[in-house]
Parts: sequence; C-alpha cells; structure tokens
Amino acid sequence: MDDTLLVLTIVAAIGCGLLAGIVYAFSSAIMKSLGLLPATQGIAAMQSINVTVINPWFMGAFFGPVPICVAVVVLSVLEWEEPAVFYQLAGSALYLVGAVLVTIAFNVPRNDALAAVDPKSADGETYWRRYLSEWTLWNHVRTAAALAAAALLTIALTQG
Repeated sequence: MDDTLLVLTIVAAIGCGLLAGIVYAFSSAIMKSLGLLPATQGIAAMQSINVTVINPWFMGAFFGPVPICVAVVVLSVLEWEEPAVFYQLAGSALYLVGAVLVTIAFNVPRNDALAAVDPKSADGETYWRRYLSEWTLWNHVRTAAALAAAALLTIALTQG
C-alpha cells in the first residue's frame, strides 16, 4: 500500500469510527431519553437537535469521510493486487451506502417531516411515536454500517 493510500485509509477509519460513535449515542441513549418525555417535549427537543446539528463540527464529521472514502476506493482499485483492497473497498462502500445514503434516504426525510409537526397537536403525538421507532431503526443501520466500515478499514491497515 503506498503512503497516500495508507494515510487516507487511516483517516477514513478514524472518520467512520467518529460517526459511529456519534450515531451510537443517539441509538443507545438520546432517542430513548426523548421517548420518555411527553410527546410535546420530545418533539420540541428533537426539532431543536435537528436544527443545531447543522453545524461545521457535525457536518465535517459526517461528510468529511465521504471524499476520503471515494479516494480510498479509487486508489485501492489502482492497487488491485494488494491484500488490503477488499477491506478498503468494503469499508468505504459500507460508509458511503450504509451511513451516508441511509441518512439521506431515511433519516433526513423523517427529520423534515418532524420539522413540520406541531408538537401540541394530536397528529404530532401520533407522528412522534412512529418517528421514534422508524428513525431509530435506520439510525441503528447507520451505526452498524459506520462501525463495520471503521473495522474493515482498520483491518486493511494490517494487511500486507
């Protein structure tokens, strides 16, 4: 593995691991805590989280690994015979599809729908219960994908 690919693989593994930790916190504690609140408070809190999470720190942690994983894919293909290639390709693909695409396709639309909900309405409470279940399910998927991506990219560093 050349030095550029080595550094990119290290940075990608760290970035994937960072996001895995962030989204794990939501699956293991934050969503459960919000679910214990009255619906009006849970909705209002999650609406606030969904606004404040759009900041350079989170967006950098979430989208930062994207171009790095793409570069890992491109450079790995150029070193096709290397033993680490499978792990680099699988780890990068898992992050791009299982974390980023899942977020865009499943979590963000639910966040957008929640943003339009009146926390004090009957429809709001009904949507909140469904949101908690569906959003958290997809969050589990992206947690597992980001963690597996970090693991595969780390394994790639031990090959050859």
